[in-house]
Amino acid sequence: MALLTDILEFNDRFVQEEEFGKYQTDKYPEKKMVVLSCMDTRLVELLPKAMNLKNGDMKHVKTAGAILTDPFGSAMQSILVAIYELKADEVFVVGHHDCGMSSINPDAMLEKMTKRGISSETIKTLKNSGIDLNIWLQGFDDVSESVKNSVQTIKNHPLIPEDVPVHGLVISPETGKLDLVVNGYPKQETK
Repeated sequence: MALLTDILEFNDRFVQEEEFGKYQTDKYPEKKMVVLSCMDTRLVELLPKAMNLKNGDMKHVKTAGAILTDPFGSAMQSILVAIYELKADEVFVVGHHDCGMSSINPDAMLEKMTKRGISSETIKTLKNSGIDLNIWLQGFDDVSESVKNSVQTIKNHPLIPEDVPVHGLVISPETGKLDLVVNGYPKQETK
């Protein structure tokens, strides 16, 4: 049976049995925060629990590696919408140890793309159009430095208000322990 069929059959029962009721909340995050984290499957339930968050407490934006490289891409757009339209007052960037982005090899990924049917002509066209796929596909060597870079990209964005703290954390996917990388509060608040 196909995965889509399984999902749709489950969903029919979920709706008929009104299971959705226990997840209902409104569109505004209760704790007025937006979290940019990695899309790693180990964090789906662990990250909110480790941060004492329940359904409805946060807006959650996910990217591979919690990396924010394009200040005008969709992840940054989501953060801005969370702040200006959905009442988020703080931003948390949460990377994690043992991240798949720390081992990405752009050449190997391009080879995998070719094996999956992406033509070398398509890759060549992208490269000739000014897209450096090796940089675009590159991961990071140090998760803490990567989190700092994402924090700086957000904090220095021309559309982020100065009064919005942008914090950086790294979580252990094994234990849920959070390590502080960047405290985004003004110095007088860090006592």
